Amino acid sequence: MGGAVTGIGIVGLGVISEQYLATLLSAPAVRIVAVADLDADRARAVAERIPGCRALASAQLFEDPEVDVVLNLTVPAAHAEVALAAIAQGKAVYGEKPLAATFADAMRVMDAAAAAGVRVGAAPDTVLGTGLQTARAAIDDGVIGVPTSATAMWISAGHEAWHPHPDFYYREGGGPLLDMGPYYVTALVQLLGPVESVSGAASRSRDERVIASGPRAGETIPVEVDTHLTGILQHRSGAISTVTMSFDGVRSDAPPIEVHGTEGSLIVPDPNGFAGEVRVHPRGGEWDVLEPSAGFEDSGRGVGLIDFARGEGRADGAMALHVLEVMSALSTSARSGVREALSTTVERPTRVPLTAASVWRAQA
Repeated sequence: MGGAVTGIGIVGLGVISEQYLATLLSAPAVRIVAVADLDADRARAVAERIPGCRALASAQLFEDPEVDVVLNLTVPAAHAEVALAAIAQGKAVYGEKPLAATFADAMRVMDAAAAAGVRVGAAPDTVLGTGLQTARAAIDDGVIGVPTSATAMWISAGHEAWHPHPDFYYREGGGPLLDMGPYYVTALVQLLGPVESVSGAASRSRDERVIASGPRAGETIPVEVDTHLTGILQHRSGAISTVTMSFDGVRSDAPPIEVHGTEGSLIVPDPNGFAGEVRVHPRGGEWDVLEPSAGFEDSGRGVGLIDFARGEGRADGAMALHVLEVMSALSTSARSGVREALSTTVERPTRVPLTAASVWRAQA
C-alpha cells in the first residue's frame, strides 16, 4: 500500500456496496480483484461487471494473494468476525461503521491487527469531504475564537420506512446511535478533538416495527435496542457537545451540527454527506457562507479507503475505536445514570487539503 495499485477484496454486497463501487471503480490507486457474499449469485453478478474481478467464498478471498485490503461491508454484527478472519491471513482491513458491534469486539480487532502488523481503517469517510473539512479549517484558523460547545442532532421515524431488510438496525450493533452516531461523533471529534467522558439517557418507544417497503412490506420485526438517545460529551479541549440520535421522531429542522465559540458560531452540513454549505456568524456580524477551503471534492463512499491505501491515517481504526467507545459509554451511562470516563483517546488526523480531489479521482 502507498505506492503500487492496491488490490481490494470486498466482503458483503448489500445496499451500501453500490456506493463504494461507484467510487472505487473510478480510482486509479485501487483495483477490485475479488468479491464475496453470503448470496453466491449476487457475488457472481457483481464480479461479472468488474474487469478482472472474481467471485470467491470469503475464506478464499482472505487467503487470495492479490487481495491487499479487505473491504468489510457486512452487517455490524459480523464486522468483528470478518475483520479477525482477514487479519489472521495477514490482510489489512477497512470496514463500514461501526468498527464492531461492541467495544470489546473492536478492541479484539485492534489488538489482533497490532499483533499481526497490519493496518485497520474504518468509515465514516464523509468527514473527509469539503463540508466537514471546511468547517474544521474555520475552527482551526480561529474564525469562531475558542470553541466552547456544539450540538448534533439526527431525527427520523426509523429505517423500516425505506429499507427492505431493516432487521439489523434494531438488533445489537444497530439502533440510531450505532447507525447514525458514527457520522456525528466522528465529526465532533474531527472538529473539537477527542472525548474524555460522557453522560447519556435513552428510551425505546415500542418493541416492534413494521416494514413499509419491498418484498417483506407489512412484516413485523422485533426491536431489541434503544431507539432514542441523548448524550453529553466532554471533550479534552474543554468544549462540551450535546448529541441526539433518534428513530422515534418524524423530522427536524435543526441544523445537523452547530459549533459555538467565543467569537462566532458555525453551522456544519450533514456529516452523512461529503459536501454542503458551511455557514458562519461572527460576533457582531451576520450569517455568511464559507467557500470550500479543505476536503476531498466531489467525493463518494470509499474515498477514505483510497486515502487509507495510499498510506494516510485519516479514516483509521484508532478513530473508529474511540468513536465506538464514546457511543458504547453513552449507552452504558444511559443504563446506569452515571457519567462514564473513556479509556481511549485519539489525535485529530491531518486536515485534507482542497487540492486532494485529483489524488483519488480518475482523470476523464
